Amino acid sequence: MESAPLVAGVELGGTKCVVILGNGPDAVEEEVRLPTTTPAETLAGIEAVLDRWIGFAGLGVASFGPIGVDRAGADWGQVTVTPKPGWAHTDIGRRLRRRYGVPVGFHTDVVGAALAEARWGAAAGLDDVAYVTVGTGIGVGLIAGGKPVDGLTHQELGHFRPLRLPGDEWIGSCPFHGACLEGLASGPAIAARAGRKAEDLETDDPVWEGVVHALGQLLHLLVLTGVPRRIVMGGGVMTGAGHLLPRIRAAMTRSLAGYSMLPEVAIADTFVVPAGLGDRAGPIGAILLGQQALTAL
Repeated sequence: MESAPLVAGVELGGTKCVVILGNGPDAVEEEVRLPTTTPAETLAGIEAVLDRWIGFAGLGVASFGPIGVDRAGADWGQVTVTPKPGWAHTDIGRRLRRRYGVPVGFHTDVVGAALAEARWGAAAGLDDVAYVTVGTGIGVGLIAGGKPVDGLTHQELGHFRPLRLPGDEWIGSCPFHGACLEGLASGPAIAARAGRKAEDLETDDPVWEGVVHALGQLLHLLVLTGVPRRIVMGGGVMTGAGHLLPRIRAAMTRSLAGYSMLPEVAIADTFVVPAGLGDRAGPIGAILLGQQALTAL
């Protein structure tokens, strides 16, 4: 039986990147971690690793955003309007495609993680999945029919404005929207409000009430898209605060108030689940993006 061609992947994060070669979580040939610094230094480091791997058939990039994902758009393959210093309008996808001459898949890090969780993780066997990361930022990756859901651009649901708890007028921490979801429930938002990092808070700290309320509304919104058969939640805040998930499930159920409660959604313990691949979801998802680019030929 002929083995599948090797695919290279790059998970480009805000503080670090992972360059990986393989076919899946149990078929990794090599994996290299690099710091994310300036675009010139970081991309040169990524290319130095890829240059050693002669013969990979495709390449996938799962990047922090915002990014250009419309293949017909002039900004495809670029980090676009990110506030990360020096990275706005940095070309990645086209640069790597020119250098290596292989099909390149390019999408967000959360979409990469969603693909990996749907193939090998907590949503294995399901083609319609939402992956939510709650950490330094809040992001959502939606997968339908085994492929990313996008058109003009990718999802930015971390920046929708949830209803506030009665009497809560904290301004939030998002530099763009103040009290959007990310400005209320991300790791930096929790730290800004509580004066301590999320991992240092007691489980009964009142700050958690607003976090749970906001994230429950995100899940309400995802249910109403009609896409996910399962919602997978990961990221540093979720993994560091084990008490959150049951509370968020309950908040989703309260927010939906019985509307469109399909049996799958009503059983919240199996509809909203913790990530299964941990911090390996992003790099493995980058390999899957490369594999999808190959099959699109």
